[in-house]
Amino acid sequence: MAAVGRRFRDALVWAAELHEDQSRKGGDVPYVAHLLGVAAIVLEHGGDEDTAIAALLHDALEDQAHKITEGGIRERFGEAVERIVIECCDGTPEEQRDKSHARWYARKKNYIAAIAHKSDGALMVSMADKLYNVRSMLEDYRVEGEALWSRFTTGREGNLWYYDAMVAAYEQRVGRTRLWGELARTVAEFKNLEAAGDRR
Repeated sequence: MAAVGRRFRDALVWAAELHEDQSRKGGDVPYVAHLLGVAAIVLEHGGDEDTAIAALLHDALEDQAHKITEGGIRERFGEAVERIVIECCDGTPEEQRDKSHARWYARKKNYIAAIAHKSDGALMVSMADKLYNVRSMLEDYRVEGEALWSRFTTGREGNLWYYDAMVAAYEQRVGRTRLWGELARTVAEFKNLEAAGDRR
């Protein structure tokens, strides 16, 4: 069993502080809910304390870099955690806010290509992040239906392409692990539900 202790608790407090003014896309759910969920998936799938800490901080450099001094993650939690967080970055805060479809696709293609070279810890955090997101989308689609897509830069087409591509890229790296299988099944369930227009 992977043990978590004071370092994890310190990371949890810091992550909550960094993201305290941020909500999940399309709603008023505190962003820390996402960070807790991703860290929980990492721990449930055998991740160690460094990987769980990186899960709590995986969006810090994308969303809250202005609150972090250079090397701040490394100083607090070590080089291994910082490396995973950097590997999990999907663009700068400015790129995240960019509504250009062409630049969104270019950024996502770069992220998918980088999966081939990610460390094991970064792969686990990345897959856990995507699993949490798809589970949330599935739950929200049952309530909102097609209105869900208005939250996203590229809507239905871009998101379904992206998650299909991610599942395939992860399989090439890790094979059909338990975490990969859960992600693949959830993506398939969401696609089937969406294709049928079924919110049950």
